[in-house]
Amino acid sequence: MTNLIDYKAPRDRFLSVDHLPGKQFDFIFVTGDAYVDHPSFGPALLGRLLEDQGYRVGVLAQPDWHSCDDFRRLGRPRLAFLVSAGNMDSLVANYTVTGKPRRQDAYSPSGVGGKRPDRATLVYCTRLREAFKDIDIILGGIEASLRRFAHYDYWSDSLRRSILIDSKADLLLYGMGERALLEVARQLDRGTRARNITNVAGTAWKYRTTNTDLQEHLKAFPGRALHDLPSWDDLKDSAMGTEAYARSFREQHRNTDALNADILAESYGPWRVIQNPPALPLEEESFDRLYELPYTRTFHPDYLDQGGVPAIEEVRFSLVSNRGCFGGCTFCALTYHQGRRIQSRSTASLLREARLLTSLPGFKGYIHDVGGPTANFFRPACEKQLHRGVCKDRQCLVPKPCRELRADHRDYLEVLRALRAVAGVKKVFVRSGLRFDYVLLDRDETFLKELCSSHISGRLKVAPEHISAHALEAMGKPGAAVYQRFQERYREINRSLGLPQQLIPYFISSHPGTSLADAVELAEYFHASRISPEQVQDFYPTPGTPATCMYYTGIDPRTGKKVPSAKTPREKAMQRALLQYRDPKNWHRVREALQEAHREDLIGWKKHCLIPPEPPGKNQRTGKPPGGSSPPGQGRRTKPGPEPTQKGKAKKTHSPRRSSSRGRGRP
Repeated sequence: MTNLIDYKAPRDRFLSVDHLPGKQFDFIFVTGDAYVDHPSFGPALLGRLLEDQGYRVGVLAQPDWHSCDDFRRLGRPRLAFLVSAGNMDSLVANYTVTGKPRRQDAYSPSGVGGKRPDRATLVYCTRLREAFKDIDIILGGIEASLRRFAHYDYWSDSLRRSILIDSKADLLLYGMGERALLEVARQLDRGTRARNITNVAGTAWKYRTTNTDLQEHLKAFPGRALHDLPSWDDLKDSAMGTEAYARSFREQHRNTDALNADILAESYGPWRVIQNPPALPLEEESFDRLYELPYTRTFHPDYLDQGGVPAIEEVRFSLVSNRGCFGGCTFCALTYHQGRRIQSRSTASLLREARLLTSLPGFKGYIHDVGGPTANFFRPACEKQLHRGVCKDRQCLVPKPCRELRADHRDYLEVLRALRAVAGVKKVFVRSGLRFDYVLLDRDETFLKELCSSHISGRLKVAPEHISAHALEAMGKPGAAVYQRFQERYREINRSLGLPQQLIPYFISSHPGTSLADAVELAEYFHASRISPEQVQDFYPTPGTPATCMYYTGIDPRTGKKVPSAKTPREKAMQRALLQYRDPKNWHRVREALQEAHREDLIGWKKHCLIPPEPPGKNQRTGKPPGGSSPPGQGRRTKPGPEPTQKGKAKKTHSPRRSSSRGRGRP
């Protein structure tokens, strides 16, 4: 980070990180991230919300977990400790998909890794129980939310119990948490212990079967049925456990909407984990107010001498305009955490925040992003969702768009136009993910045209993820033809604008449901299209995604059908190498993959071949013979000289005109 002075803000404008002599905090946040007072960081957003309601809030950021001493630093809170691993799952933050420890952590001072423990939520709860007897502990954040029921743990390659059971916490808030937290705070303030709060939407709680009748606790949700998920014993069964897990996961994903979700229960011997229906989304007015609370929009001054917190750079001059996602990607946990129904802020609120950004030190006229999980999902997919909730058994966009879907960018475009007109703003970028299939469904191309002319700078990143029909079906993505249509329209519009802007696609390797043959098909597509992908990501099995369920069970929870999955390091390495077959260091692995797939026809010097029959020389890309563009023995091609005529005069020749699509990456 540079110009750290631009990030400096007065210490007294932050939530307190120090003990207050003679005073007691109502709530103390314990978090695995450094303290950044920005609404993109959970403790800051929820802490400011509680402060706005009159509660005294402290922040214990990245405490030393090797003993319980640091956990006593702020004293005992009057109402509860609020525990979160941070903005990222602690194991994802600490390890790559191959299991290598990460050296960097953007959510820590100077970006140095190692500041949070593995399974941070569990560790923090253990230390708090050691430090304070009989204290209320409430879990929240992405790590707890995605582990609220039994889940597959990639890092130990095993099934683990609900984090509410293993942490010995009293209550768990899942999803975004604002409504649930305020109601829980009110009940705690009235003297109810967290372990006895059972009637709040958006929470999960523990129930001992020897206690009073469970039905008494469920009267807060009239009309909602109680569904018993497969028990822990069922999930651990050696013969039928994976099938039970797939059924359980499907039921969990069917119940993610506040208007139609039922109550779910999972048994662990005498204990049951009960998940209440999700909390209602925030109304526009509440959503606006939440993001306009008095954040300093920078990291705590204690980190200045340590080089700052890099994670602030990407979001400091960005605007969050929406929440939720109805895209249906199986490798994403957003549906499980935020739900499928879209919530949006008003144009007026976004304008007020934009004007605030222009006054911050270091602002150079550029708003870096206006979006959310998916930038161009600005309104609910259909009117029915507002009154009945989202459909439990069908998606909005895949396998084909629902006839009730409204593809309309006018409201989002209105926001972008208004932001462009703000004094001091030179350009407004859109860097959040865009669903290109949704863009194509909008018959009015005004949004795409203005996106190209005003909201990108040289390149647009999109995520087709794959090209194989099998892979795309497993991923919950549209067919390859949809991406190709978008590719063509994007190029045509940029050509008409006179802008040589690139389209940068993202791809995933070794995703469940994809085979070696699918990876070969994608490599052939790259070769035919003359694409060298910049972004290839290995599938990372994290809790809460349908794809992780496929990886663990070999079953697609949406359909109950069997799906293949690359699990061994060798299988994963072959698929990734195929997607980067041009890299000389991948030659041996690519050859191994092609031989295993019985595609030796792609090894050689012919135009369609991916790699040559021999390893390339030093600094040479694969697919091109040494010394030129012809196979060995045929000599080096040279430009032909003038052809002599009968009278000895030279006949002028012309090289053939290239195809208009040559070299542009068109399939």
